[in-house]
Amino acid sequence: MTGRTGGLLWRTSLRTRLLCLSVALVAVGLLAAGAVVTLGIGGYLQGRLDDRLTLTAEVASRAPLPPASNSRASIPALSVLGDTTITFADDKGSVRRVYDAGTALPGGGPKLPGLDRAAVTARKGRPFTVQALEGDHPWRVVTLPRSGTSLLGPPERAASGSIAVATSLDEIRRTIARTGLFSLIAGLALLAVLAAAGWIAVRSSLRPLTRIEETTTAIAAGDYSHRVPELAGPRTEVGHLTSALNRMLAEIDTAFRDRAEAEARTRRFFADASHELRTPLVGIRGYTDLYRLGALPTRADVDRTMDRIAAESARLTRLVEDMFLLARVDEAAHGSAFDLDLAPMDLRTLAADALHDVRALDAARPVTLTGPDGGRPSSAPALADEARLRQVVTNLVGNAVAHTPPGTPVRIGVGTIGDHAVLEVADQGPGLTSEERRHVFDRFYRTDDSRNRTTGGSGLGLPIAQALVTAHNGELDLRTAPGEGATFRILLPLLRDTVPPDA
Repeated sequence: MTGRTGGLLWRTSLRTRLLCLSVALVAVGLLAAGAVVTLGIGGYLQGRLDDRLTLTAEVASRAPLPPASNSRASIPALSVLGDTTITFADDKGSVRRVYDAGTALPGGGPKLPGLDRAAVTARKGRPFTVQALEGDHPWRVVTLPRSGTSLLGPPERAASGSIAVATSLDEIRRTIARTGLFSLIAGLALLAVLAAAGWIAVRSSLRPLTRIEETTTAIAAGDYSHRVPELAGPRTEVGHLTSALNRMLAEIDTAFRDRAEAEARTRRFFADASHELRTPLVGIRGYTDLYRLGALPTRADVDRTMDRIAAESARLTRLVEDMFLLARVDEAAHGSAFDLDLAPMDLRTLAADALHDVRALDAARPVTLTGPDGGRPSSAPALADEARLRQVVTNLVGNAVAHTPPGTPVRIGVGTIGDHAVLEVADQGPGLTSEERRHVFDRFYRTDDSRNRTTGGSGLGLPIAQALVTAHNGELDLRTAPGEGATFRILLPLLRDTVPPDA
C-alpha cells in the first residue's frame, strides 16, 4: 500500500506535490500549536483550581468539627466555587458531614479515598484527581488534617479529624473542549485560506517551468528558435535554470544551423566537384574514343590529341591536388596537424616576385610597388612558409590579371599596419557586388555563371588562399565595390627585430 501511495504521489504534478506538502506541513503546525495551546490552557485552569481548592481547604480545616450525623447539608455560598463539596471526617476516616451548594452533583459526587488522619497526612496537602461515584466525571480533591484552630471561637484542645474539598473538573473539560473546537474550526478555515493562497503562489512560482515545458515542446517539434522567457530573477534557482536552458538552446540552435549549412556546403561541394572532375574526364575519354575509332589518321592529329589529353590530365591533377589541400586544411582546423615550413622572412620578397609575375602575364599592364594603401613600400617581417605564401600571392596575381580588362593597372603593396605584416594585390577593374563579395571565398564559386574555365577557373583558388593564410594565424581580407576595383590584403602577425627596415 505504501509503495502504491508513493507511486501515485510521484505520478502527480509538481505543483500538486508542493501544495500537498505545504498544506500537510501547515496542518501539522496548526495541530501542534492547537495541542500546545489546549494543554497550556488546561494546565493553567487546573493550576488556578488547585490554588482555590488549597485555600478553601485551609480555611475549612479551621472550622469546628460538626457533630457526627453522616448527613449532607447545603451551603448556597459554595455555588461561587462551582460544583464543590466539603467533607469532614474524624480521625478514623468516618464521614461526619458533607456540605455542598445544594445542586445536583456531576456523577453523584466524588468517590473519595480513605480520610483517616494517617492517609490524609501522607498526601501532604497535594491536590489529586478521583472519579465520580457514577460515570466519567473527574473531581479534583485536596485533603488536609484539621489544624485545631477555630475561626469562630477559641482553639480546640485536641485537633482531630480531617477535611476534603473536592471540585468537579467538568467545567474545565468543557472549557478545554470548546477551546479545542474553536481552534480546530479556526485552523481548518486558516488551512483553507492558506491552501488557496499556496495554490496561487505555487502556480505563479512554477509559471517559468510551464514556459520551459512549452519551449521544449516547440523545440521538439522542430522550431529551434524558441527561448525561455526570463520570468524569475537572475539569482533565483528558476532564473539560473532559465539562463542555462537558454544558453543550451542557443548552442543547440547554432549547432543545428551549422550542421545544416555544413550539409548544404557538402552537397554543393560534391555537386561542383563532380562537375569539375567530369569535364576533363569526358574530354580525355572523347579523345581516346576518336583514336580508337580511327578518326586520327595522321601523326599530327595524334600529336595534337595527345597534347589536349595531357592538358586535361594536368588540369585534373591540379584540381585533385587543390581538393586534397583543402581537405588537409579542414582537418587541421579540427585539430589535425597541417605541416608548414615556418621561417622568418620578409614579404617584400613575395611582393617583388608578384611584380614580375604581373609583367610576365601581361607585359602591357601597368604595375606599381607601393606600401599598404599607397606610399613607399617597407619591410614586412613575418614567420611564414614562403612556398605556401607564394602559392597564395600567385593565385591573387592570376585573379587580378584574369578578371580585369587588358591594360587595367595593378598595384602590389607591402609594409606594416599596426601589429601586422601586410601584402596586398589591388586592381582597378570592375570590382564585385556585395553578393559576389559574400561568396567569393566559397568553394567552387565563380562570378562567371557560364563556367568558362578561361575566366572562371575552378573556383578553388581563393578558398585555398584563405585557408593557407588562416593556417598562418593570419587573415585574407577583401575590399571591393562595383566600379572601384578589388584589393586583396594578406595580414600576418608581425615578427619584430628580424629583418632590418629599408634605409
